[in-house]
Amino acid sequence: QVQLVESGGGLVPAGGSLRLSCKASGIIFGIDAMGWYRQAPGKQRELVASISSGGNTFYAESVKGRFTISRDNIKNTGNLQMNSLKPEDTSVYYCNGRIKSISGGDYWGQGTQVTVSS
Repeated sequence: QVQLVESGGGLVPAGGSLRLSCKASGIIFGIDAMGWYRQAPGKQRELVASISSGGNTFYAESVKGRFTISRDNIKNTGNLQMNSLKPEDTSVYYCNGRIKSISGGDYWGQGTQVTVSS
């Protein structure tokens, strides 16, 4: 059974940094795009950053220059380095992966809370 497990959330003051990690496990033949989404209470889930298998990246305007997405195709892991955090970055962050497996498809992590205090 394929799973994505996230780690690295927490509480930080404004201006601080956090690094989120996401690891895929199970019988995996490869991972296409990986992405990080976030959802604040009462708001829709939004794409924060994504990275293709070849390393092409996309960032939401609100995080450009502050967040960096990366991945390790051998270890089937993804990371989101978040610097200069702002209170408006407070949200539950979810890892997403388009995974090549026996069943295939999009998989989601369980979510990790990021809280930035002002």
